[in-house]
Amino acid sequence: MRQGPLAGRYFAVAGMVLLALIPYLALSAALEPITPIIGEQLHASAQTMSLGAGLSNAAYAFGTVLAVMLAQHYPQRRMLLIYATVLVIGSILAASAGSAPVFITGRVLQGLCTSLLLIAAVPPLALGYPIAKLKTTAMIMNMCIFGAVALGPAIGGLQAQGDGWRPLFWITAAVAAGALVLAVLTFEDAPPADPSSPHDPLALVLAAVGCVAAFFGASQLTSHAFLDPIAIVPLIGGLAVIVILVVYQATARNPLLTIRDMLTSTIPVAGIVLALLAAAASVSATALTAAAMADKYSPLHLGALYLPELLGAIITAVILGNVINKRALQYLPLTGMVFLAAGIAVFRIEVPSNEGLTLVASLLTGIGLGATVAPALFAAGFALRATSLQRVFAIVELLRAVAAFMIAPIFAHFALNVSGGLDEGVGIALWIGFALAILGGIIPVVLYWLGGARPEKPDVEAFLGGEGPAYYSPPLLDRVRSSGHEGAGTVTQGAR
Repeated sequence: MRQGPLAGRYFAVAGMVLLALIPYLALSAALEPITPIIGEQLHASAQTMSLGAGLSNAAYAFGTVLAVMLAQHYPQRRMLLIYATVLVIGSILAASAGSAPVFITGRVLQGLCTSLLLIAAVPPLALGYPIAKLKTTAMIMNMCIFGAVALGPAIGGLQAQGDGWRPLFWITAAVAAGALVLAVLTFEDAPPADPSSPHDPLALVLAAVGCVAAFFGASQLTSHAFLDPIAIVPLIGGLAVIVILVVYQATARNPLLTIRDMLTSTIPVAGIVLALLAAAASVSATALTAAAMADKYSPLHLGALYLPELLGAIITAVILGNVINKRALQYLPLTGMVFLAAGIAVFRIEVPSNEGLTLVASLLTGIGLGATVAPALFAAGFALRATSLQRVFAIVELLRAVAAFMIAPIFAHFALNVSGGLDEGVGIALWIGFALAILGGIIPVVLYWLGGARPEKPDVEAFLGGEGPAYYSPPLLDRVRSSGHEGAGTVTQGAR
């Protein structure tokens, strides 16, 4: 078996994952203050830039499904080299772009390859090493997804302060190149995951059409009314196609994604619901509050006010690493929703927020986000077999991307067009986000109760050994259905 000089070295592989995921996720959070500068230099309208962002996010969402299919049928580490190479190409295209089409092409490639790398690299990192390394993997994943996003506003503000954008993009291209180098050095020629699994082109077509249509429609809200056909038709139609994809995979005899197992089990459903509501709720607490304060502070000053989110991500990454093999793992997402709701409530005290409130609120929301999505994902994954982890990551990240990236332009459109002005619109959006956070804490608890699920310490050793799930997850609504069967039995007996 061909191997690189650093094959099997955990920290080299972990470093590759870090460098692969950071560029796109950090840039996505950093673009807000520098997008007008990019548009002016590339002679692109605000609508064109919004379309580019929508298409890159659609590519990220679609890549989660594509990655699963490719992993089943092609040597995984060879595919990883291809993904990393295309990520470098996309990063260079975006950094050197002289026109909007080239820039958008680069961003689309970045989005696609980031999700391909996420699904291809993170599950093997979690499953391929001893239990002691799983704690580090959990922390790395949390920092990749939320640490990079939390750092984005400060980085974007720094670049906007210098009235530029290319240095930031060239730095991300260099980071992507570092990921490619480590992918080569850690190369280990692993076989396909399951060559006997279906190629399922219909699932890929549904994912592609649904993601592109939904994000295209959302991007059109920059210059069109919500009910304008060019916005509402593809937006609603795309979401409907994604729902069809989920139903199709849940009912297929040999599906590409393990949706049936997830949607019929209590703990995975509770985790998915919590992750989606956390992603949706956080939109109003970040981009919209920053937009409301844009006239009060310079881009760099404004970005610095959101740096406590990074501290929150670091704190929760350490906590997640320490509870990954404890019963507290299933309590952590619920705690995170409390912090997220508290952060949104602090932002709502004053719109636009002042410096002190922003620092406190950004810390609370940083802790909230870091303690919700990744812990809920691990909790959902532990309730299934380890062989399903890659597919669990894919479906959760697909739905999370739709909830986080697509809702943002919808909320922004609403805030800008409400009759009371931007501040009034942001205030209403914050109330909506607060309500979503509260629901994100209540619904999973209700699902646990209706299913008869109990938080327990995960048997991580059995999970990593392929012996079965890390803990038992009862069927969805098991307590209700059991009561119904008992009642039916009693009636029948009485009739006799």
